[in-house]
Amino acid sequence: MTTMTTLREQLWSDLDVEATLDAPIGALTWYEAGGRAEVLILPRTIESLQVLCRRCCEQGIAVRTLGSGANLIVDDAGVNGVVVRLSRGAFQATAWPQETAGGLAHIGAGADLMSLVQESARRGLAGLSQLAGIPASLGGAVRMNAGGSFGDTAQSIHTIELLTPVGEICIIPKVDLGFAYRTCNLPAGIVLAATVALAATDPVKVRAHVKEVFEYKSRTQPMSDRSAGCMFKNPIDPSTGQRQSAGRLIDLAGMKGTTLRSAFVSERHGNFIGLHAGGSTNDVLALALAVQQRVLDHAGIRLEREVVVWSQRGEDS
Repeated sequence: MTTMTTLREQLWSDLDVEATLDAPIGALTWYEAGGRAEVLILPRTIESLQVLCRRCCEQGIAVRTLGSGANLIVDDAGVNGVVVRLSRGAFQATAWPQETAGGLAHIGAGADLMSLVQESARRGLAGLSQLAGIPASLGGAVRMNAGGSFGDTAQSIHTIELLTPVGEICIIPKVDLGFAYRTCNLPAGIVLAATVALAATDPVKVRAHVKEVFEYKSRTQPMSDRSAGCMFKNPIDPSTGQRQSAGRLIDLAGMKGTTLRSAFVSERHGNFIGLHAGGSTNDVLALALAVQQRVLDHAGIRLEREVVVWSQRGEDS
């Protein structure tokens, strides 16, 4: 931590931010476990974040963005560099379109996706209901094109605002983002905001769809477990070219309910790896590797992890 203590005067002491050295960021993830960051910074203004990113770039210091922590594992050893969380000021702001006309909403990247879904339904605005029950910040949902059986984030995106590593802001239209299954061609940088296409409709219909999506997730997924959501992407079946369920492959490989120290494969859905209170994220990673190997041995398919892992080696997605 000496490096960050030394650099704090140069990096952020004159900026409008909240900074915590040796921050327990693992506790901010949905696993509620994992290591610490050298420094966690909560900027209050876009201008402060611009300057911070530019200074970190000049110093060769890594910058990571922490959203809701739902699709993330922080290695028990923690991470080097700066972790930024967009949980203050402009990063949380939402400008909704007129309820009677629909149109574009401008939403800060730090806004909570589940709250956005509920508020859009209350306003009778269709376009986000397919994302009901997905825990994410809007920025995180964009970056991984979060979604499920009812649709994904890409369906609603019009443009995004991106802060480059050198502190410049650019507007990127949807067509240039290359959205695909659980990914997009997002350039290096931090998502600041997005414009989302919404359509005015009957609020009762939107709320009914939100309820349908949420009830489906509640029936099929272990939503009360400490987990990071689906651990693996659904792989493509080489014989059909269609995606097949990773959870089903894990089940057929006999891994459902398997435990490894403090981590366990959910009995409800094989693609969820849970963690007991006080457990270790290293146990989760070890169990995930065991699941990958068993499915490879059983079905000849190598599962690709969907959950992002942060460690001192960098980001491994």
